[in-house]
Amino acid sequence: MSLKSLKDALPAYAKDIKLNLGRVLAADGMDGLSKATVQGVALASAYATRNRLVIDAIEGEVSVGEEVVTAAKAAATIMGMNNVYYRFAHLVGGEYAKMPANLRMNVIGNPGIDKIDFEMMSLAVSAINGCGMCMEAHVAEVVKGGVKPAGVQTAIRIGAVLNGAAQAIAIDAE
Repeated sequence: MSLKSLKDALPAYAKDIKLNLGRVLAADGMDGLSKATVQGVALASAYATRNRLVIDAIEGEVSVGEEVVTAAKAAATIMGMNNVYYRFAHLVGGEYAKMPANLRMNVIGNPGIDKIDFEMMSLAVSAINGCGMCMEAHVAEVVKGGVKPAGVQTAIRIGAVLNGAAQAIAIDAE
């Protein structure tokens, strides 16, 4: 599937999503992010939506190496775990917020790609999954790595638009 096919699959009420799809993925050099970073964030975000049409469209659209594909899958997977755990710890607080997670997260320290690119992927996935604590941690890391606020916003926009596309497809599939 292509990006055009994904756009064509979206219902009329999702016109804004269609328009935004092209804009956010054409972010080559936009807001200080490289094309590779934008594509990696899009791929991790697509995996986080768990929507096969969105995943297929983005996989067909990006031109990245296998290491980026693996890292995007790892970001979606590890954040799938972390976002649940840390959202719980943050929302419930008290003694739970102080307890060690006791969860293996080695891929975060050794993602197989540039650390900041992996953090950007993890940030977008954390936004899709709604974990404020994780978003704050990833923003701190990417800012420390030199990403400007506009670059952070671009990563979030990519995740938001792909999540919106997945939502529209899921609604019409029912």
